[in-house]
Amino acid sequence: MSTAPAVATTSLRAQAYASFQQQIVDANIHPGQFISQRELMQLLGMPLGAVRELIPRLEAEGLLKTVPQRGLQVAHVDLKLINNAFQLRQLLEREAASRFVTTVSDRELAAIEQNHLDIVQRARSGAIDDGLLKDATAVDWGLHDLMIDALGNELISEVYRINSLRVRLIKLEGSTLSPQVLVPAMEEHLWFIEALKRRDAQSVLERLCHHIESAHLRVLGLPRPAMPWSLENPG
Repeated sequence: MSTAPAVATTSLRAQAYASFQQQIVDANIHPGQFISQRELMQLLGMPLGAVRELIPRLEAEGLLKTVPQRGLQVAHVDLKLINNAFQLRQLLEREAASRFVTTVSDRELAAIEQNHLDIVQRARSGAIDDGLLKDATAVDWGLHDLMIDALGNELISEVYRINSLRVRLIKLEGSTLSPQVLVPAMEEHLWFIEALKRRDAQSVLERLCHHIESAHLRVLGLPRPAMPWSLENPG
C-alpha cells in the first residue's frame, strides 16, 4: 500500500506550521487576535485541509484556542503568560549556556561576535530601518537558538521553539527590538559573548540571566537594569 498520501499530508501540515511561525516572526499575527479558518488559510497560503489539521497542534501548544461563535483566537498575553514564558526561557537557556561555554569553538565565537559588531556598526552609522531591525532580530535569536540546538536534544529544542513563539507574541504586545532597544540589546549580547570567549562559566550564566531578565522587565514596562560590568572593563 502506498504511503504517498500520508507523507503529503504530513508535509502540508508541517509547511502550515512553519508558515504560522513565520507569520508571528513577521508580526502578521498578533496576541489576542480573532481569525477564521479561511482567513488563516489565506494568511498561511495553505489549503483549508492542512489548516484544519494544524489547529489541534496550535491549541495543544497554547498558541491558539477555539472560541465558540467567535472563531480562533491567538494566545492572549497576560502577566501569568509573560512570567511563565520568561521563567521557562531562563531554565532552558541556563542549561544550554553551561554546555555551550565548553563546546563552542573559538572560530564560531569569532563569527558570532563579528555578526553582532556589524549590527552595532550599522546602527551607529546610519538610520535604523526595518531591514536592520530584521537582521538584528535574526542575529539576536540566532545566538539563543544555536545554544539550545548545541545541546543535541530534540525534545528540548522543540519545547524551546514553542516557548520562543510565546515570547515573540509577548514582545509584539509589549516591547520589540526597536531602534531604542537595538544597540543596548546587541551590547548585552557582546558582553555575554566576551564571557564565552574567556570560557568563564560563572560569568556566562550571570550575564545570560541578566540579559533575559532585562528583556523580561522591558516587556513589563519596567526600567532595564544596568550592566554590572562594562564591555571595556568586563572583570
